[in-house]
Amino acid sequence: MSSTQIDPEHYRAFRRFLEQSCGIVLGDNKQYLVSSRLGQLMQREGIPDLGELLRRIQERPMGGLRGRVIEAMTTNETQWFRDNYPFQILQELVFPELVKQNKQQIRVWSAACSSGQEPYSISIALQEFQARGGRLEADILGTDISPAMVTQARLARYSASALNRGLSAERRSRHFHSVEPEVWEVRPEIRRRVRIQQHNLLESYATLGRFDLIFCRNVLIYFSAESRHDILRRMCQQLQPGGYLVVGASESLARHNDELEMVRTHGGVVYRRRPPVRR
Repeated sequence: MSSTQIDPEHYRAFRRFLEQSCGIVLGDNKQYLVSSRLGQLMQREGIPDLGELLRRIQERPMGGLRGRVIEAMTTNETQWFRDNYPFQILQELVFPELVKQNKQQIRVWSAACSSGQEPYSISIALQEFQARGGRLEADILGTDISPAMVTQARLARYSASALNRGLSAERRSRHFHSVEPEVWEVRPEIRRRVRIQQHNLLESYATLGRFDLIFCRNVLIYFSAESRHDILRRMCQQLQPGGYLVVGASESLARHNDELEMVRTHGGVVYRRRPPVRR
């Protein structure tokens, strides 16, 4: 299937399916992306075009094909300590402030965590905070829509080339151990805090519980404005008063000023949920 072979009506139907299923919004001219990401899958399944693909998904909405299509269309770009500044803010501002709130054990959510680098980076940042005398512990939940990414994150094993993306040699030697040639595993003291599960950000958050810190970075840009607003509204509901929300540098929360206050530091910006107004 080449991008020039995609029927315009089939493409419009596929765009609607993708947005309704996982929130991803495709532009008017992303046929090449669909072709490149689904071509091999459709060839293996003997599916000639997007129309037939959608028909098979509708016939068996709970079948594996739907999940494989969503997984193929999901961007899984990540690295260790991505952009660095959010993790500095954790150690210099967020963790100390939560300690001042008399927190001893916090709950953290890393949303759309891909193959696990972000939740494990958070755990490493906390380990280093503790090494400097910080008295705080955490349960860290990492979630992703992709079953393959969830499986990989749970393994907590990474190639040397994957570790080189954002991880210093010093951190690698301290927080990982070699299990095979060119394969490293997160050490137990870092891994014990982290739990990984599959979750779609368009679905309910009620079963996830409440959190003191939520990371939702560089994922909202793939959603429509309406879905972004809904996701942030529901995340705020899961955030404890005084808890923190960390988003990507280019993701604005201007419409959520009633629930969140911006906290500026020399390293960047995070958001804190305001305490309830007493009447």
